[in-house]
Amino acid sequence: MAGGNVSFPNTFVLLGFSEYPWLQIPLFAVVLVSYLLTLIGNSSIIFLSMVEPRLQTPMYFFLDHLSLLDLSISCNIAPQLLANLWGPEKTIASWGCTTQVYVFSCTSCTECALLAVMAFDRYVAICRPLRYSLIMHPWVCVWLVAVSWFSGLVNSLLQATLTLQLPLCGHHILDHFFCEVPALIKLACGDTTVINLSLTLVAIPFGMVAPVIVVISYTLIARAVLKLSSTEGRHKAFSTCSSHLVVVTMYFGPGIYLYLLSPSKSSQAKFLSFFYCIITPLLNPLIYTLRNKDVKAAWKRILQFQSWGKLFKVP
Repeated sequence: MAGGNVSFPNTFVLLGFSEYPWLQIPLFAVVLVSYLLTLIGNSSIIFLSMVEPRLQTPMYFFLDHLSLLDLSISCNIAPQLLANLWGPEKTIASWGCTTQVYVFSCTSCTECALLAVMAFDRYVAICRPLRYSLIMHPWVCVWLVAVSWFSGLVNSLLQATLTLQLPLCGHHILDHFFCEVPALIKLACGDTTVINLSLTLVAIPFGMVAPVIVVISYTLIARAVLKLSSTEGRHKAFSTCSSHLVVVTMYFGPGIYLYLLSPSKSSQAKFLSFFYCIITPLLNPLIYTLRNKDVKAAWKRILQFQSWGKLFKVP
């Protein structure tokens, strides 16, 4: 991780939102509440799908991994952000910065692939219902999730390793609230055209192919749903897919704007990243559970079981 006689810094300074000092404490409160709710919400989805047989379906299998990814993103970024917002020190150790780069690159790209897989799952469920159990066989689901994780891991190793090998020439001030590839590239001295092109080519499957798969899947779903003669059937189908579509829009929208269109203002990029990394992992479990009758029924059965257990507990 060095270029010539230029050593990799022991610490990095994260400027974060220091240009808005009046915003530090409110942001701290927002991050803290969001982080705690993210931990509770996503952990609850994983717990419910493990203990409730009715939720052990392909859709919830994919949702479990989405929750695991959201937990990873939040745990990777939120603790350091909280420390920097609360205290006067705005630094992060070299190993912590390296960890953030690798983990965020892996989880964000894996989530792109997984959302495309979930869109395909909804397409099969609505457009090919009679063949759903055959197409979405448990081993097929495991294979699709494994490919998503593996692709994210490979992309992370390529992106992060190439970036961390750039000569930084003593620069160690990041105009961001966490360490990510684009922010580190800005610190490099010398021509970065080649590495920028390499990273763009590597990111194409996640930033372009995955959204295209999602758009095609939901276009086919919309056509199939509009052909249904039953109003109740159309409402049920749209209700099933609307939550996933909202999550996809929240994830790919800011992501495409950030990494493909590259906003000119750093403050704009930081607030988009804030929504992308802190708010989206919180909203995902809420969107999937608030309107989901299966999840509500599962919680009701578990709470009733606990109540009866306490009632008949022998002192």
